[in-house]
Amino acid sequence: MYQFNYHKPSTLTEATSRMVEAEEGAYLSGGMTLIPTLKQRLAAPSDVIDLSGLPGMSGISIDGDIVSIGAMTRHAEVAASDAIPALAELAGGIGDAHVRNRGTLGGSIANSDPAADYPAAIVALDSTVRTSIGPIAGGDFFTGLFETALREGEIVTSVDFRIPDAAAYEKFPNPASRYAVVGVMVARCGDAVCVGVTGAGPHAFRATALEEALAADFSPGAVDGVAVDSSDFNADIHASAEYRAHLVGVLTKRAVARIG
Repeated sequence: MYQFNYHKPSTLTEATSRMVEAEEGAYLSGGMTLIPTLKQRLAAPSDVIDLSGLPGMSGISIDGDIVSIGAMTRHAEVAASDAIPALAELAGGIGDAHVRNRGTLGGSIANSDPAADYPAAIVALDSTVRTSIGPIAGGDFFTGLFETALREGEIVTSVDFRIPDAAAYEKFPNPASRYAVVGVMVARCGDAVCVGVTGAGPHAFRATALEEALAADFSPGAVDGVAVDSSDFNADIHASAEYRAHLVGVLTKRAVARIG
């Protein structure tokens, strides 16, 4: 681990100021990605700004059909909530107990790991990501591999999720890390069907062809024959792009079957 300056601001303004002033700053949320990266000397920030001292950044609240979750809320807290059962199940399958009790919602989505679980829910549940600057539509938040719509110094403060009529999350986990080789969240809101996919491509996305098929016939069989374009999908030692495309269809069918 390289030497760095450590800061623990008490306000959002102070946190963003520290980032602007730093030669190469990094925000610290739960630390489940940043700390291992620092220990392996894969990153050398000049300043680390710890967000754990910021007030009002954690907790879960419900207002009508919106569930608002603070960015510093731990995965374990989301898993224990019954506000959106599918989201709770998703959070309960992240990593191991250590990761779930330290990792945070905001840190996960700001990192935009292509195999993280939360991004599937961000794009499927008509969410709004609230930040220190302003709101960002969930569908516009993830822009590339480890890239988001966040601007320099911008901090995720909370996420608003719309409560679906029904939803289910299915994933094919890496047996060691529990990361999603592919993860799919299917959500029904009235006549609309949303299918959020993570793990398959460089960032989470909506599978519009599957959504159209399910809107016409919400049954597992409706997915059969729907082509999933794998031209931009990830390929590694765990799964080829073509296999990931196959998993998108399989996991969508499983999620639909669970919703019924």
